[in-house]
Amino acid sequence: MREPVEVRRQRILAAVESRGSARVSDLAAELEVSVVTVRRDVEELAQEGRLRRGHGVVRSTLAARDIPAPRPPDGDTVAVVVPERHHYLYESLHGARSVLEASGKRIALHIAPQVAGAERPLVERALEDGAAGLLLAPRWRTLADEEADHLWLAALEVPAVLMERRPGAGTALHAMDSVCSDHVHGAHLAVEHLVGLGHRRVVFATRDDSPTARTLRSACARIAGAHPLVEAWAWTLSAPEAGQEGPYAPEETAELHEVLRRTGATAAVLHGDVDALMLVQRLADHGVRVPEDCSVVAYDDVVAGLGTTPLTAVAPPKADVGRAAAELLLERLDSEAAGRTPVRRVELLPSLSVRGSTRAL
Repeated sequence: MREPVEVRRQRILAAVESRGSARVSDLAAELEVSVVTVRRDVEELAQEGRLRRGHGVVRSTLAARDIPAPRPPDGDTVAVVVPERHHYLYESLHGARSVLEASGKRIALHIAPQVAGAERPLVERALEDGAAGLLLAPRWRTLADEEADHLWLAALEVPAVLMERRPGAGTALHAMDSVCSDHVHGAHLAVEHLVGLGHRRVVFATRDDSPTARTLRSACARIAGAHPLVEAWAWTLSAPEAGQEGPYAPEETAELHEVLRRTGATAAVLHGDVDALMLVQRLADHGVRVPEDCSVVAYDDVVAGLGTTPLTAVAPPKADVGRAAAELLLERLDSEAAGRTPVRRVELLPSLSVRGSTRAL
């Protein structure tokens, strides 16, 4: 997905102001856009008086001697960066807020738009404003998005903790603190609940556009494939816009009622809540009743209980993830304890809330 113009221009400004000057060709390579695009951006920024143009070179409007040194962290501000329109992570934010405010820290909230690389200029701005630490939940819609952020995140010079993001083994972020839900356990709860009710054929309809979605998809496949009582299972996207990694086989983008009919499944696990509620509505449009014809377990449990038929749901401990991440960051900010605390990967277990959308065969 193409980066918004304003985000790209903010990244150009940050790069030039941090160095005093930069070559247009170097900026184009860093931003992974054409030289023509950077020249157009630079021209607009120059007309606004935010940059000075030269022949193939861009300079800050400040003289080199006047460029302020980065403001040292004041110790009182923690920047929190979360994606736009992501209610799941907003609950984590509220959990973190309770801990940070109780410790006397000021929170600087930054909302990242839904484009690749949007977090980096926000983090750079937060650090320029003196943030002493960071809580981060990058959107990472694709694996490529995630990998593109590894190097600059690993180079951060202030304490930082990832929320609901698990650094891959052997990557540049392997030694970065993180707190997340154990989504493998969440998938296990969903499958065992349905199997315990007598269901032997299950469909998984999940998103595929975030680390959580990809972990859940993989976990459901492994658990169902290895379960001695699961006779058949299938996977499909929960919504057309929910997939980023494609291409997908036709059966992986089929409507849920079609997959249920093809596989003879009597149960489904649906990710996330809004997609689950909409899928249940579409099932009803095709004569599939929940739970009479198909038992449904939602994954997220933000609004799953508000449907006409309240949905049984797996609930990751969203607020607790935020609280644990904030507590870990506070340890890092404690100068006496920071050097003695090993890097931590904290996983918290989801729970299952049984409602009216599942029943025994």
